[in-house]
Amino acid sequence: MVLMKHVMSSQQLSLLSYANTCILMASSSVYRRQQFLIRSLGGGIDHSRNMQQDLRSVEVDAESVIRSITPALDLTRHKGQAGKIAVIGGCREYTGAPYFAAISALKIGADLSHVFCTKDAAPVIKSYSPELIVHPVLEESYSVREEDKKIISSKVLAEVDKWMERFDCLVIGPGLGRDPFLLDCVSEIMRHARQTNVPIVIDGDGLFLVTNNIDLVSGYALAVLTPNVNEYKRLVEKVLSSEVNDLDATQQVLSLAKKIGGVTILKKGKSDLISDGDTVKSVSIYGSPRRCGGQGDILSGSVAVFLSWARQHIKAADSNSNLSCENPAVLGCIAGSAMMRKAASVAFSHKKRSTVTGDIIECLGKSLEDICPAT
Repeated sequence: MVLMKHVMSSQQLSLLSYANTCILMASSSVYRRQQFLIRSLGGGIDHSRNMQQDLRSVEVDAESVIRSITPALDLTRHKGQAGKIAVIGGCREYTGAPYFAAISALKIGADLSHVFCTKDAAPVIKSYSPELIVHPVLEESYSVREEDKKIISSKVLAEVDKWMERFDCLVIGPGLGRDPFLLDCVSEIMRHARQTNVPIVIDGDGLFLVTNNIDLVSGYALAVLTPNVNEYKRLVEKVLSSEVNDLDATQQVLSLAKKIGGVTILKKGKSDLISDGDTVKSVSIYGSPRRCGGQGDILSGSVAVFLSWARQHIKAADSNSNLSCENPAVLGCIAGSAMMRKAASVAFSHKKRSTVTGDIIECLGKSLEDICPAT
């Protein structure tokens, strides 16, 4: 009888070695902690990097992310530690959007919320709530003479700049409008935010500004763009020189984020797609069929808070932390998306067709408490 010898290939030996390693590691606490984050973010180890395969978004365990990055409440904390957010926006025509973004940040749990707006918008925004700190420092073209624009622009920047280092995140765009002089001033504010390493969440007319000036955010890992359908279409056309491809949405949002240099994009839709150019995550839990205006402003304020909390958590975490190596912008988007969707769902369950933005804002606190109880 002839005995046939089975010779194992180098690839088979590697797989066997990997399997043995996994068996030895499975009982260790380090391994369990690593696997917790992998499960929360829907990821896994890729053993086929050299193989061609379709890219698919990964539905994340958003509630686990929220529980991981939301800071505990205790009596030793002081004002400001839970977040200081600033909204850059608000003009004659639009006063609701900056209010929605700023008050949402407070309702999520930030300690302080500022609004930098035009002088015309300030009294109106102040009247909505005494909780907000309103700075009437922005100017529009109609109120500035041509020969004074350089001086006024410098004054605007100086007023914002003296506060800059205090902020954990800026929200750029809600109710900003498209006045050329105002947009030029905000461009300078964004450049200074980058220089001081302050995260920026960009929505509304801020996206109009960025789409026409990609260099403002290109290569800045702490920038988040939150486009709706039309805003996303303009970004794709500008950056990728192509049409929106809904059949390959995951690959396209990944390519877009990568092309802009690693910014994080939260593409709003039936399922929110989130990408920083390296990975794509999906959040589709909860949600509401009611599409009243202002929900994007709630989202931008929510993302700003969770992004700042994620940064704090990662900075304070030790080497064994489940989140120590994650992108805080991605984590902030995951948490903000899920929180907005849950609050909208709760509000709709009570108000149905009459649901408006204020109803959703009032459900933010309860929604966070359901997921991550303060006690």
